Amino acid sequence: MGAPSLPGFRLGQTFFGFKPEDRKILHEHIFNLIWVGEGRWDWNTIYHMPTFLRKFWIEQINRKHDAINEQNRKASKPAKTINRAPIQKK
Repeated sequence: MGAPSLPGFRLGQTFFGFKPEDRKILHEHIFNLIWVGEGRWDWNTIYHMPTFLRKFWIEQINRKHDAINEQNRKASKPAKTINRAPIQKK
């Protein structure tokens, strides 16, 4: 699916922009930042945010979630129990 063209003209995309498959990724990033940001950002702010800055925030959020997941994983491990010999009554 390319840029619309007149019959007889076989030009490809004539402007700089996103490919259709890249647009999906962009909007997934926007959605995820808005969702995880819990209202701290709006759509317009993230859409116009420079790419390097958007990637920075995504990496920060991923690191934070990885740390939380690791803490949850450690907390959900069963505690090691100490096996003691039974006490014998005299």
